[in-house]
Amino acid sequence: MSTNEHTDLATAPQEVAHTPLRQAIAGSQMLFVAFGALVLMPLITGLDPNVALFTAGIGTLIFQVCTKRQVPIFLASSFAFIAPILYGVQTWGIPATMSGIMAAGIMYALLSQVVRWRGTALLTRLLPPVVVGPVIMVIGLGLAPMAVNMAIGKAGDGSAQLIPHDVALWLSLPALATTLLVSTMAKGVFRLVPITAGIAVGYGIALGFGVVDFSPVQAAAWISLPNFVAPEWHWQAVLFMLPVAIAPAIEHIGDVLAISSVTGKDYLKKPGLHRTLLGDGLATMGASCFGGPPNTTYSEVTGAVMLTKNFNPVIMTWAAGFAIVLAFVGKFGALMLSIPTPVMGGIMILLFGSIATVGLNSLIKHQVDLSQARNLCIVAVILIFGIGGMAFGFGGFSLQGISLCGIVGILLNLILPREPVR
Repeated sequence: MSTNEHTDLATAPQEVAHTPLRQAIAGSQMLFVAFGALVLMPLITGLDPNVALFTAGIGTLIFQVCTKRQVPIFLASSFAFIAPILYGVQTWGIPATMSGIMAAGIMYALLSQVVRWRGTALLTRLLPPVVVGPVIMVIGLGLAPMAVNMAIGKAGDGSAQLIPHDVALWLSLPALATTLLVSTMAKGVFRLVPITAGIAVGYGIALGFGVVDFSPVQAAAWISLPNFVAPEWHWQAVLFMLPVAIAPAIEHIGDVLAISSVTGKDYLKKPGLHRTLLGDGLATMGASCFGGPPNTTYSEVTGAVMLTKNFNPVIMTWAAGFAIVLAFVGKFGALMLSIPTPVMGGIMILLFGSIATVGLNSLIKHQVDLSQARNLCIVAVILIFGIGGMAFGFGGFSLQGISLCGIVGILLNLILPREPVR
């Protein structure tokens, strides 16, 4: 990209969405793009979608304060934490899980200071693609059984049949097909909302089958406080959740690079990667104070920024404001909770598969040579530990899943000897 092109991109915010009304409209469009993924994560994990909207809005504002409102990015629910939150909620409850999420946010903040002190070199040394790639793959592949169970009408753990199998397939497969078609064939901004489109189609078919229960929606108030949950200290949840912050931190760097490429500005230098990481961490800590999911930068919104050329960060302030206002609409949350399980399951098949593919692409993109015994050992152990359910524990504490994979991957990368350069 030439210097002139950089200049044109940098000055674009003054040319696009320069009036408050246009900024508000653009902000609502950004929230619409992020909406499907934003509410899907809490629906999967049992958290409140209204709280997720509130913490996404608050988190985005916190991020803007940390970065001096220089980066046009929106923060919302992180899918990397789905499996750990599911385990945490089932094992210790939501308040205890929130203390773990708080710890993950603190880990982000500490990483930001490491980056400020040593740059990205130390982070790259501890978390090279040979570690991060398979950990991300475990996040997606480990959730595959849940997606299939929900798609065929069962509870996520397969313990109960919620909707008859045949009916469930009539809901999940059209939702999946719609998501696939919109992702690959839609034009313009509509290509950025495949999850929302899939939910809409699946929900419409579910209405035809009469499997949607509207009684909670009718009983809900129009205006009400979200079901905020305060964190409660639980050391097991904290130790379990801490290592989970590894993969999203690396993904955050990729998101910042992506938005830098789109706008023609180097956000790694100004405001600096340490500020963006700190904003992510403080936003996640803030979310945990209210019972919301951890926040992360949304690549969907980056795509919308590229498409619309709305580079002004003020637009994300509007998006955050709309999210906070919508969080207090009680009937909206009840409506989200009425989405039948198979509809979400159909979309999750693609979603979780995509997460695994991102991890695989990380290995390919960085040309990780799996013919080297060292690399093969690291990837193999991470994948089997993660997908197979390996756990280490002492007393009442157990380390497993993504947390275990992250730690084991880092240790193997530091311990195993590197093959000599020929």
